[in-house]
Amino acid sequence: MAAYLLRRLLLIIPTLFGIIAINFAVVQMAPGGPVEQMIAELKGGGGVTGRITGAGAAEAMPAGDGSYRGARGLDPHVVADIKRMFGFDKPPLERFGLMLRDYMRFDLGRSFFRDESVLQLIKEKMPVSISLGLWSTLLVYFVSIPLGIAKAVRDGSRFDVVSSAAVLIGYAVPGFLFAILLVVLFAGGSFVQWFPLRGLHSSGIETWSFPARAGDYLWHIVLPTIALVVGGFAGLTVLTKNCFLEEIRKQYVVTARAKGASEQRILYRHVFRNAMLLIVAGFPSAFISILFSSALLVEIIFSLDGLGLLGFESAIRRDYPVMFGTLYMFTLLGLLMQIVGDLLYTVVDPRIDFEARQ
Repeated sequence: MAAYLLRRLLLIIPTLFGIIAINFAVVQMAPGGPVEQMIAELKGGGGVTGRITGAGAAEAMPAGDGSYRGARGLDPHVVADIKRMFGFDKPPLERFGLMLRDYMRFDLGRSFFRDESVLQLIKEKMPVSISLGLWSTLLVYFVSIPLGIAKAVRDGSRFDVVSSAAVLIGYAVPGFLFAILLVVLFAGGSFVQWFPLRGLHSSGIETWSFPARAGDYLWHIVLPTIALVVGGFAGLTVLTKNCFLEEIRKQYVVTARAKGASEQRILYRHVFRNAMLLIVAGFPSAFISILFSSALLVEIIFSLDGLGLLGFESAIRRDYPVMFGTLYMFTLLGLLMQIVGDLLYTVVDPRIDFEARQ
């Protein structure tokens, strides 16, 4: 097992390099970089707003002589200073090499527009995203696994049909649309205001007791967590049902029934461990998926300043250090979680031996 873990850890290095290199090359071809952002702001061109429009993007594209069309009318020395400030006075390959060198030391650089280190920004936003991702993933598993088992045991019954309709609705309705519905119903939109709409805590919470702070935190996290759970439980429910149905129909279940074993013993002593292998081992990947890809619009709707909102704003602003820094951390954490998922396979079923794989 140690040799397998070592191989997987070493494989992280070329995988990280390939992902960062591809994204770096794509970003270099995208119009409207940070230099053009600053030039537009100096000229009063509207900054990001001007860049979103087609005319603004066309103006920001480099001209044929290597200069920026948006820089016409500015002192060339000012433009050169802006390029030097952002590091764009160096060739792309040299910038890429310097970035990799810094990333090896976990130096993610400083934001172009926030005047703060990228690592510090990630540390500030991480608690919000972890709160959403962890609670949502746990609730998705707590809802989906019992529901999937019940559907498998009662396959074809009225309960299975009705619950399948609910699962289908949950799969079809996007999480952000359900978040808007929750705001309208329970956060002062048109009916009642039972839950707050902004942030993860109330103002002045620093002076409160710990039970009061914990209750306030749970009060704020209810609606965004429900919005993510509704959008994420459908797929896991179907997967759980299919895994249990596949195991229930196998020969060892028929043999156990022939020996007189009770249905509860067969289900939870024999079927459960085999059927839960894929589901439990997929927990790290599910957590990473909800943490980094599903919470952006929910964060915007509930005014939660997390990693999803940070990545979106950095992409709009062309804040390259934040873009590549968050990509680096997300990719590294995702690859490590895949290894944790492999370890969970061996925990759930000790018969699995990765060293025996050819």
